[in-house]
Amino acid sequence: MGKDDIKKLRELTGAGVMDAKRALEEAGGDLTKAGEIIQERGLAKAATKSEREIKAGFIKTYVHNNRVGVLLKLGCETDFVAKSEPFQALAHDLALQIAAMAPDDITALLSQPFIKNESTTIGDLIKQVIARTGENIKVDSFYRAEL
Repeated sequence: MGKDDIKKLRELTGAGVMDAKRALEEAGGDLTKAGEIIQERGLAKAATKSEREIKAGFIKTYVHNNRVGVLLKLGCETDFVAKSEPFQALAHDLALQIAAMAPDDITALLSQPFIKNESTTIGDLIKQVIARTGENIKVDSFYRAEL
């Protein structure tokens, strides 16, 4: 277990240096197992943030081939996180998901498999970004229109 392993694990998971180091130590240097440990801990952290107040956010628009349009309102706790790369990427991925899969409502969206990685649900994807940013994130609303 060296610096390269820690760096690779951080790139894969977005975890901090010490979290990556601890997970690798606990996994005996197994990168896959360490990634699973980080994901489990991240989901646990996300659960503790679910009651925190949403005061900021972002409105994302997406149009696919001038035939499908999505307007998404995604909330978080601070403008700092709303402007961050993980939050912006999440907003984009959610807009793509809504355009492609046409969920009926937020509950249906959260339970759908993520189109870029079907082993993860949208709900879990959001929890991963919550763990990464340290803030509560919620899909407030969305609208999808199709010709």
